[in-house]
Amino acid sequence: MKALITTLFLLAGTTAAVAQGASDPVVMTVNGVDVPRSEFEYSYNKNNSEGVIDKKTVDEYVDLFVNYKLKVAAALDARMDTLRSFKLEFAQYRDQQVRPTMVTDAEVEREAHAIYDNTKKSIGDKGLIHPAHIFLFVGQKATDAQRAAAKVRIDSIYAALKAGADFAGMAKRLSQDPSTAQNGGLLPWVGPNQTLKEFEEHAYALKPGQMSEPFLSAAGYHIVLMKERKQLEPYDSLRANIMRFIEQRNIRDQIVTRKLDAQVKASGGKLTKEGILEQRADSLANVDSEMKYLFKEYHDGLLLYEISNRMVWDKAAKDEKGLEAFFRKNRKKYDWSEPRFKGMAYHVKTQGDVKAVRDCVKHLPFDKWAEALRTTFNNDSVIRIRVEKGIFKKGDNALIDREIFKKDTVVQALKDYPIDAVYGKLLKKRPEDYTDVKGLVTADYQDALEKDWVAALRRKYAVTVNREVLKTVNKH
Repeated sequence: MKALITTLFLLAGTTAAVAQGASDPVVMTVNGVDVPRSEFEYSYNKNNSEGVIDKKTVDEYVDLFVNYKLKVAAALDARMDTLRSFKLEFAQYRDQQVRPTMVTDAEVEREAHAIYDNTKKSIGDKGLIHPAHIFLFVGQKATDAQRAAAKVRIDSIYAALKAGADFAGMAKRLSQDPSTAQNGGLLPWVGPNQTLKEFEEHAYALKPGQMSEPFLSAAGYHIVLMKERKQLEPYDSLRANIMRFIEQRNIRDQIVTRKLDAQVKASGGKLTKEGILEQRADSLANVDSEMKYLFKEYHDGLLLYEISNRMVWDKAAKDEKGLEAFFRKNRKKYDWSEPRFKGMAYHVKTQGDVKAVRDCVKHLPFDKWAEALRTTFNNDSVIRIRVEKGIFKKGDNALIDREIFKKDTVVQALKDYPIDAVYGKLLKKRPEDYTDVKGLVTADYQDALEKDWVAALRRKYAVTVNREVLKTVNKH
């Protein structure tokens, strides 16, 4: 969630390559920090590209951009960039870009050759085989009778095959290996030490077209038909497959880790992996402006998330008194156009539980009902009641529609819970308190906190916009 929100905020903060000097004049200064025109242009163009529904003019975008810069300034003043948690998270995002730059194509090619050479060595002169098999499972705890039955069955299958039955057809119908049965028992190409010992011994003894007698492995009974045999192809023939394997297994990153470990070891402990990556990031930023501003994007975006969470999101979510006061002040905003039922529709097995459910919750706050009902009626393996609790309008629940809103509707009977009931109160015009519309109130309260915070930041930090330079955005 944090990564997604951070990305959304970063849309206002991504910057482009900056060419300082007369060709890239300062478009604004925020808290003493100059913003070159190219940075503003990049952010503006990115957020107003084709497909953006709510496009802004340059003048309209200025306030959004300034607000972003002000919030980052507030985070820096709060020294959030010095927190260990921030440093670790920033390094994680930054290193996702840095690590891939530490491995060269030549190193990947060497890794591919090593994979090929190791594979060829492990295969040796035995080569590769492409077998099919019919398999009957025999568990480790199988009884003597079960083992004997499996032996009789595999022998009968073998006899049918010897009499001319189709191997693939028999495998589809009778093999208990679901991964191969539908393909006529065909396994993938395998090499030495890749299968069960007994299977390998019998399979490698076969020539193409030959079929084994039934044999027992640690898993069960097999009959093997050898389809093909071959030696490993030359490297060039397999290179594309090896490269796909390297990408799928993220072996590039493993190469980077090995290089980092080697550098730390060679330094005698003077270097750390974290320090090496940081130096690499600095070097990249010095020669690659796009990478430099990508790092800045991560840095400022994480700060923006943390300061906004502290000042707006988390603050609003936890400020129960503030939410209640905001609701009271803006109560009319949350009036309903039609009544709501605040309560529950419930289903019980016995008539006595209809009153018992009501008695359980009638003196409790609404937000305590669910827990009280669960512990009283459904606290063990026997579920005594079924309940749907909430704030309902017409059409939300058939039982409430019938019993409260007096609609002519059909209520679907709930299996094993034949008695239906409702309990609660009808709110005709507006919510009873802010918790009835907490999601809406929280969102509105966050907006109000955001506006107040931005207004305070604008009073605290100086902002100067060069209107003449602003007129030249995307026109020079």
